[in-house]
Amino acid sequence: MSFVLTLAFIALMLLAVPVGHGMVIAAAVAVLWDGTLPLMIVAQQLFQQTQSFPMLALPFFMLAGSLMMGGRLGKELLMFASEFMKRFTGGELSTTVVASAVFGGVSGSAVANSSALGPVLIPWQKKCGYPAGLCAANMATSSVLDILIPPSIPMILYSLISGVSVADLFIAGVLPGLLMAGSFIFLCWWISRRRGYKNTGSAIGKRELLRLALRSLPALAMPVWILVFLRFGVATPTEVAVLAVVYSILLSVILYRDLNWARFKEAMVEAGIATGIVMLVIMGSAACGWLLTFDEVPARFVAWVSATIQSPWLILMAMNVVLLVVGMPLDLPPALLLFGPIFVPLGLSLGLDPVQLGLIMVINLGIGVYTPPVGTTLFISTSIAKCSLDETTRELWPFFFAACLLLLAVTYIPALTLY
Repeated sequence: MSFVLTLAFIALMLLAVPVGHGMVIAAAVAVLWDGTLPLMIVAQQLFQQTQSFPMLALPFFMLAGSLMMGGRLGKELLMFASEFMKRFTGGELSTTVVASAVFGGVSGSAVANSSALGPVLIPWQKKCGYPAGLCAANMATSSVLDILIPPSIPMILYSLISGVSVADLFIAGVLPGLLMAGSFIFLCWWISRRRGYKNTGSAIGKRELLRLALRSLPALAMPVWILVFLRFGVATPTEVAVLAVVYSILLSVILYRDLNWARFKEAMVEAGIATGIVMLVIMGSAACGWLLTFDEVPARFVAWVSATIQSPWLILMAMNVVLLVVGMPLDLPPALLLFGPIFVPLGLSLGLDPVQLGLIMVINLGIGVYTPPVGTTLFISTSIAKCSLDETTRELWPFFFAACLLLLAVTYIPALTLY
């Protein structure tokens, strides 16, 4: 049955069927092929996974991100990041990294980040003299910071399949996220200095920069109080997500005064569509995951790996290679939901902390978001930059290798996540 499920899913992906629909259809085909299970089991598993209180955090975090990124607050954040980084070599390029890190504390979605920041930053950077391919590569890779710096939608999905605390995952993602941001900023500086790119325009004075910082402070404070509330048990992740929406509305209404009914309706529609897409993937992966578990695939996989590869170091390396390959054609949420139930038991058999494994999977599959042939942020950024995919891919390699080095560090240095 597992073989039929896998074969049907691959065939549907080759036919360009959407991932969520593909998983539901593949699960139905596998059940019909088996003949001993009722088809109703697929429908039951589709909806059972949605009956989870922590799942409510998804739409609320998405709504908070839409409210904050779509108004004046997003513009203030972007202006502060650009003016601050303009003081350094390659500062215009580094603005993408800083802005992605800042917006990561708001949206939690790499695709949302590249779609929101790309149309603003990439044309500006091209006017400053940076190649279109480099601007697109920088945007595509920096967008992944959103899934490391809390709140993170993929971390919520991982907690759903592993039972790990969302708060622990959010806190564990802070240091790797900052390390990735720092390495990308260094690459922007190094590339700009080596190629002789000069900053355009003059930096504003310290007083004006301070004024911009104060105006952006309410948004910059959001990821901080989210971590504090979760770390000290003030509220659950779902409650924090609701508070984030209330906080966004209050800021937009009282402080920035730019929230009207039209923008609120637009934010609701965006959050609803994004939630619907993710929920369909979750429902489809739940049905597939149940069938794989029923067929004892995770247990047999753990037994096979343990008998074949003796060294835990090599097993971790093999897991990373598999995830890197899987992340290229498959998007992050379905890959995480499909392979999580298989790799979590394997990690536990090695004595690997589930929190560390969660960061390994999120970083690894996050790299797949900007690698061909189906890199979502790669295609979004390339289309915005109006350049060829070949140009973007050539400029992508330094960022790719930096991310892989961080992945290896997180894999073999537990202190980077378990602090």
